[in-house]
Amino acid sequence: MVSKYGYALSNHLNLATLVNFRSQMLKGYNYKDNIKTYASDFLSPGYIVFSQGIDYKAKKDLSIFISPLTSRWIVVKNDSLSIKGDYGVSPGREMLNHLGAFATINYQKAFNKHVSYRGRIDLFSNYRQKPQNADLYMTNALTAKVARILAFNWNLDLIYDDDVRLFGKENTSPALQLKSIIGVGLQVKI
Repeated sequence: MVSKYGYALSNHLNLATLVNFRSQMLKGYNYKDNIKTYASDFLSPGYIVFSQGIDYKAKKDLSIFISPLTSRWIVVKNDSLSIKGDYGVSPGREMLNHLGAFATINYQKAFNKHVSYRGRIDLFSNYRQKPQNADLYMTNALTAKVARILAFNWNLDLIYDDDVRLFGKENTSPALQLKSIIGVGLQVKI
């Protein structure tokens, strides 16, 4: 969920405040060596970003928001995950706050009346810890109406968070995470 409020400085430039919330709804598991291990849940992790900056709307379908002053909270409400110190929080703590820079680029394009694309990339750099290792969240959605009532969707999400050290041989390394969803559905107008 992203919410942005701005004050117009010109036709293409706004002074803006952005609030971004991201989590998941259901439990997530890792399956290393065919062993199911509890890994995530609602608000475990949850990411809350509060940012003030400049929003540049180059075109109707492109928006670029840049902020040198951003506060980001990482929430891990589940006790079994927070005790392990997962997602960068200190062991036993439920929340971690970072101060840094944030940028987001939103793009959407209707190629024709049947095919459209929507994409967003979020970048966050923590000023206090490894500012050169920017965290990345990128989401892409391609939608195509294939017949009068048949639609096809393909979503591709990429996540890299330098604080999430759950990967590698010793489960102590960050890694690029990938999620791809393909959907086919019926569209009915009522």
